[in-house]
Amino acid sequence: MGKPTGFKEYDRKKVAWRLPVVRLNDYGEIYTEAKVDHLRQQGARCMDCGVPFCQSGTGCPIDNLIPEWNDLVYQNRWKEASERLHKTNNFPEFTGRTCPAPCEGACVLGITDPPVTIKNIENAIIDRAWEEGWLPPTPPETRTGKKVAIVGSGPAGLAAADQLNSVGHEVTIYERANRIGGLLQYGIPNMKLGKDVLQRRLDKLAAEGIRFVTGVNVGKDLDPKELLNANDALLLACGATKPRDLPIPGRDAKGVHFAMEFLTANTMHKVHGDALNGQFLSAEGKDVIVIGGGDTGTDCIATSLRHGCRSLANFELLPKPPADRAPDNPWPEWPRIFRVDYGHEEAAANFGKDPREYQILSKEFLADKQGSLTGIRTVQVSWEKGEKGWQMQEVPGSEKDWPAQLILLAMGFLGPEQYIADSLGVAMDTRSNFDARHGQFTTSIPGVFAAGDCRRGQSLVVWAINEGRGAARAIDQYLRGHSTLPAPGVSMGSQLVS
Repeated sequence: MGKPTGFKEYDRKKVAWRLPVVRLNDYGEIYTEAKVDHLRQQGARCMDCGVPFCQSGTGCPIDNLIPEWNDLVYQNRWKEASERLHKTNNFPEFTGRTCPAPCEGACVLGITDPPVTIKNIENAIIDRAWEEGWLPPTPPETRTGKKVAIVGSGPAGLAAADQLNSVGHEVTIYERANRIGGLLQYGIPNMKLGKDVLQRRLDKLAAEGIRFVTGVNVGKDLDPKELLNANDALLLACGATKPRDLPIPGRDAKGVHFAMEFLTANTMHKVHGDALNGQFLSAEGKDVIVIGGGDTGTDCIATSLRHGCRSLANFELLPKPPADRAPDNPWPEWPRIFRVDYGHEEAAANFGKDPREYQILSKEFLADKQGSLTGIRTVQVSWEKGEKGWQMQEVPGSEKDWPAQLILLAMGFLGPEQYIADSLGVAMDTRSNFDARHGQFTTSIPGVFAAGDCRRGQSLVVWAINEGRGAARAIDQYLRGHSTLPAPGVSMGSQLVS
């Protein structure tokens, strides 16, 4: 619980990011290193709340033991804090950098005061654990003789592999890209998650016996039925990679791209130095418009700025969120409030204003005679609440043409691509995801399981870890008839593995 009176004595103070004018010159992580005294003071703010909403329910999807490691940091017992952190989280360095922190939204202190800086403390614990050498490879002492193939190397696939390997199963992960990591590698820019941070964890997993196979597109290069026949179980953890499109007039204009085309090419070229044979999408010298908010939209903003774009705008269909919780958004729900992410801060520093434009509806992409994008036509909308809920209306006379030579669509994803389901014959649900119930993770085909965004739809890294851990337990039970791995949503008691 930290210091009993700490929440009264200390104000919330986040660990600062590097200055925008400095970090815009590179692709390094935006974070700065926090002083130990700062972190201990912030840990002291964790109060004796009785029911820690931060670690369950509307809080952390993997039930991180947050009050426990907050208290251990306050006591300067960092190694023990790392041990408690790893009891529920396979990859704290990923969540500590990329998670929007639903735990902080559910923090009991947040009812009356700013919540505890849980995310900062988590990130500091895991970074210290790596620095101190507390995370050596720990391969299993014995092997079960059972083999599991996993399709997809994002956080769900990696978490499942880590859990299954820990109890002695032989695990092979298949990834269609040229590097392991899924969205951790190519979907999240280096500024938020350095690829060296990812690689050190991948090296540990490999040293513990997990096998990685890259450049193999299961369902196209390799029949998934062959994988199932060659293994005792098959886990589909291939993500929700089918992007939501914007089918308005002019969609075929040259210069309209999905966000992941842009972000993936940037990481491959700028970070890894890969030669892309002219396929690299550059924002240099261009008027850029990002359609869609959220993390992906912010990442497109930050990347465009580093390319040296001429101007930048970010369209959002909904109204600007309020500064504080609205009456219909009470604690401990996720606070739907106005936030300034790293890309917004950088755009404001570079162009003098926040790039977001609210209540904007895109009507038509504009192009020249050669088919090259020249801009986009939009209209302002208003939102009115009626008997059937919120209704959108176009505002007469509010049409506007915006110049743009590059437009990035960051409007989310609609599920996994269909070809794996077609080649394997697995059933889909009504939302075009693999049909498998949470907690069981079994598909319509015996021995085939599904987890992560391909099962639940587009979601958070922390939810992917939850799903991977849960699927690993289900697979372990299927293979051995029992399991010592923790069940999803269980963080305390005898089911935890030391």
